[in-house]
Amino acid sequence: MNEEMQGYAIVVHGGAGSPRDYDDGCERAARAAADELSLSLDALEAAMAAVTTMEDDGRFNAGTGSVLCLDGATVEMDASVMDTRGRLGAVACVQGVKNPVLLARAVADSPHWLLAGEGAKRFADAIRHPAHTSISEHQRAAHQKVLKALAGSVPAMPGVDNHAFLRFWNYQSPLNLPEHMACDTVGAVVRAPDGHFAVAVSTGGSAPSLLGRVGDSPIIGSGFYAGKLGAVAATGIGEQIVRHLLARTVYGWIEDGMPLEQALKRGVDLFDPAVAVGLIAVSRTEAAAHANRDMPQSIIES
Repeated sequence: MNEEMQGYAIVVHGGAGSPRDYDDGCERAARAAADELSLSLDALEAAMAAVTTMEDDGRFNAGTGSVLCLDGATVEMDASVMDTRGRLGAVACVQGVKNPVLLARAVADSPHWLLAGEGAKRFADAIRHPAHTSISEHQRAAHQKVLKALAGSVPAMPGVDNHAFLRFWNYQSPLNLPEHMACDTVGAVVRAPDGHFAVAVSTGGSAPSLLGRVGDSPIIGSGFYAGKLGAVAATGIGEQIVRHLLARTVYGWIEDGMPLEQALKRGVDLFDPAVAVGLIAVSRTEAAAHANRDMPQSIIES
């Protein structure tokens, strides 16, 4: 690790497919990361500061803004953290918690790297992690748009017949059907002044989705990766992203010396244009973002 490096870099995204009107939320998140970095000099603490800011925003599909599952009542969240100091933690399908990215960080201090579902919630209760169960009007309005899309003939999820969600319905409540599909994630990548890298990711999942669905966000190498030469975070349709191990694939190109913007563009170009996907990354000398949809973002470099 290059301990003489003086510069730092922060890249934040608010999800592929989210409106650029949300850039202000990403800018606040990036400033929060910069403020944390000035205090702690810790890349992971800075990345988490950015992500918690977006989880608390209420507009992004993460934390308090997470999409409702198809039953209109359940919220399942995923989050992950990783840095070059050996910290790695993730949660999947966790319910009823505030700031799941902080819970993922707590998992990194446990005997495991990933906890899911009821076990993740019990872990949160055991460490007295704050709970959060309220549902906002923003979340309810987004849910109605998803149901409307499912009732139509255009696939609500690219490549998946809408009737598949009816055929494999696995919620306790019956489906009550009434252009939107939530696949966005929030994420941050950071290069600290000491040359260490970190990534933090959080999502409310995909809409539509079956109960228990896990996307790319808590899967190392797919939705996130950090190594000695950089950090990468992905956003988009997780079912497609995991097939390419996207974050680790892009990191491999960075390892090979490919310019950062070229590596991100090459990663996005792996996908059919119908598949929403975006990437952010930092390397030893660069910071960049690229997506095939609108993607709110912010970049700060010293």
